[in-house]
Amino acid sequence: MSDELDQQCVNTIRFLSVDMVQKADSGHPGLPLDAAPMAYALWTRWLKYNPHNPDWIDRDRFVLSAGHGSALLYSLLHLTGYALSLDDIKQFRQWGSKAPGHPERGHTPGVETTTGPLGQGMANAAGMAMGEAQLAARYNRPGHAVIDHYTYALVSDGDLMEGVASEAASLAGHLQLGKLTCLYDDNYVTLSAGTDITFSEDRAGRFEAYGWHTIMVRDGNDLAAIDAALKAARAETARPSLVLVRTHLGYGSPEQDSFKAHGSPLGVDDVRATKQKLGWPPEPAFLIPDAALAHFREALQRGAQDEAAWDERMAAYAKAFPELARELQGRLRGELPAGWDAKAPVFPADAKGLATRDASGKMMNAIAPSLPALCGGSADLDPSTKTALKGQGDFNPPPSQGEDQQGSSGGGWSRAGRNLHFGVREHAMGAIANGLAAHGGFIPFTATFLIFSDYMRPPMRLAALMGLHVVNVFTHDSIALGEDGPTHQPVEQLANLRAIPKLIVIRPCDANETAVAWKVAVETRDHPVVLVLTRQALPTLDRTRCAAADGLRHGAYVLSDAPDGKPNLILIASGSEVSLIVAASERLQAQGIAVRCVSMPSWELFEALPQAARDAVLPPSVGARLAVELGVRQGWERYIGAHGDMLGVERFGASAPADVLLREYGFTVDNVCKRAEALLARNALR
Repeated sequence: MSDELDQQCVNTIRFLSVDMVQKADSGHPGLPLDAAPMAYALWTRWLKYNPHNPDWIDRDRFVLSAGHGSALLYSLLHLTGYALSLDDIKQFRQWGSKAPGHPERGHTPGVETTTGPLGQGMANAAGMAMGEAQLAARYNRPGHAVIDHYTYALVSDGDLMEGVASEAASLAGHLQLGKLTCLYDDNYVTLSAGTDITFSEDRAGRFEAYGWHTIMVRDGNDLAAIDAALKAARAETARPSLVLVRTHLGYGSPEQDSFKAHGSPLGVDDVRATKQKLGWPPEPAFLIPDAALAHFREALQRGAQDEAAWDERMAAYAKAFPELARELQGRLRGELPAGWDAKAPVFPADAKGLATRDASGKMMNAIAPSLPALCGGSADLDPSTKTALKGQGDFNPPPSQGEDQQGSSGGGWSRAGRNLHFGVREHAMGAIANGLAAHGGFIPFTATFLIFSDYMRPPMRLAALMGLHVVNVFTHDSIALGEDGPTHQPVEQLANLRAIPKLIVIRPCDANETAVAWKVAVETRDHPVVLVLTRQALPTLDRTRCAAADGLRHGAYVLSDAPDGKPNLILIASGSEVSLIVAASERLQAQGIAVRCVSMPSWELFEALPQAARDAVLPPSVGARLAVELGVRQGWERYIGAHGDMLGVERFGASAPADVLLREYGFTVDNVCKRAEALLARNALR
């Protein structure tokens, strides 16, 4: 790099990052040292952003999927003028710092998504690119390109090794996401070794097989070559691009090309040696030359101009297409259209009833026409999860002549389609949905069987950490799915989901609770929501005899009660087991036992109530409480108390018809009554 200012700017990024890590005595200096040139080229020559408005909707997205290199991102954010001060980055990795160990969305201005678990960020970026493409196809009109931005990710060897990235890359190639570019920090080193010990595949060939455009940059310090590669990636509109940049981990340091530079501070002596080798003053730390800062801060004027030009385009668009503009602006603000749930179904009482997965599908298709932000799909399971939005189109490249289109949801294949076909890729599905939510303008949903929520736990945890509005639909929720056997019968999954902070888990008991559950899921902000649904039909409860299904909003409510409202026994259940405790309570009431039935679809919603409201549902004076749920006991202690009991499933399922399994595992009226009577007898002896 012959240009003195470019060299100075690159080294400013490098040594702000190195000094950050050294002061904290914690962090990863290797990536910032080697990736600074490609980051500099992208942020100063190609990336569209406005540091004064980090949430401007038509900005380009930059995802540091290699989140361990967070010091690089914090250096860029500070230098280009985001609200991240030099004092902030001097507190890197410290309590209360705006520069935490790994980038956190909502914590640091300019951070698009929380990264660190490798591969997640790359899959998030695919979701963001899908979001841009879908919004552009739905709202842009000739001469009015109001949605027109690119998505970039900086990825590492570790990202490409993780399965979630492979799933996302495969889908991105199929979908021809031409506005997605990944810069691959190809440094041949991981945290504990060189890549030769585990990773000898042809990465470029692999991505070409996925349908990606690949570009090799042989020297990671060659700004001209990096710039040319980014230009070529921008020109390629039919394929996502992977730019493989050959770098040297810990560039310029005594530990260059050694795994020791990956995840540990260089140390005082090595920092000095690195600065000396690259022509940087050893003191002071956190040096930012005036000329370099002035060059980086040109981003402020450039960003303001870009956003002002977009404001003009948006004003012209609103004048030409007022209805579309109102719809788009409402989506981008996260607003729900007036009357979005006006056509929500109300299900009549029916002893035979229907599966809650079927009720969910009916609800989704009732609200979808009035809720354009609702967009998503399943992991190749639409016929089973009932989550296809009929007639809303399929997000897919237009079909070629004679191409097999079976499985289409109707409405044609196009970028405007709202049905996303993820294939058998649960892990990427969850991360892509997070990317859609982080992009803005979407209420994304995913769907698969509850047993496969295990594949989606990492992105669900990250969605909860970020406070993203994502709806995850899980069907086939218990051993009652029957003959498929224990590999497909969830037992511990409900407890696993309930253990994730800020994740709202809802398991409705019938069709009407399911409709309300969807209303809650759509209305929720700053939390992901899980809907847990049955394969088998459940009775639709008679709400003239039971409390209204809207009680679901409280998480738990009194479904039916003792005649005087003073129970001696409380039966508690969620989902399919609610109708079981209702039937058992009728038998117990006939025996003169004062019984209260509580439907408890959501622990999280219930815990959000004031203590007095919770005590009104579960009076502390009533110790005889029996919980009934087709899952492990774990966690139910807080609701049944020291003197209660729980009928659950503490072993794996088996292959047999559902009615046989329920009988063999004790989920019958007879057994519930027997357990209740024994519980009352024990409490009477206290």
